[in-house]
Amino acid sequence: TGPVSRHCMKSKTSPAFDLVRTCCRVLDDKKAGALTVLDVSAQSSITDYLVLATATSDPHLRALRVELEKTLDAAKVHLVGIERAHDSGWLVVDAFDVMIHLFLAETRERYGLERLWRDATEISLKTIFREAAAKQPRKSPRRAVSKRPKAGRRRK
Repeated sequence: TGPVSRHCMKSKTSPAFDLVRTCCRVLDDKKAGALTVLDVSAQSSITDYLVLATATSDPHLRALRVELEKTLDAAKVHLVGIERAHDSGWLVVDAFDVMIHLFLAETRERYGLERLWRDATEISLKTIFREAAAKQPRKSPRRAVSKRPKAGRRRK
């Protein structure tokens, strides 16, 4: 038998995929547009996933970055770095196995990372969010608590 590729061994329950889920949740909560996840593990030796998102303005771009940093810091995720050229409309958060690219719309269109990585596998957000929901512990149904005294009892 031949060698087993890293791509074949990778699981959708890996820490990297959990990180993708976290990033997508944060970006979606902050109203990032055109959220896209690409599995590039078969094409790249430096990362497994690219998360791409579009901001509506420079302040929105900053807000997405700040919220992402706060969440990743709270989760004790080591960031390799954050790159942003001044007024470029594009910033990259490098979390090693996951690279998050945040763009303004015109910058995203200009650089076309989806076209550059067209051989990568796109993972649907439905899959990501469905798997995230499946990992959430189920809450037991609450019984309604009545504020009225039970029959036969009198208030003092």
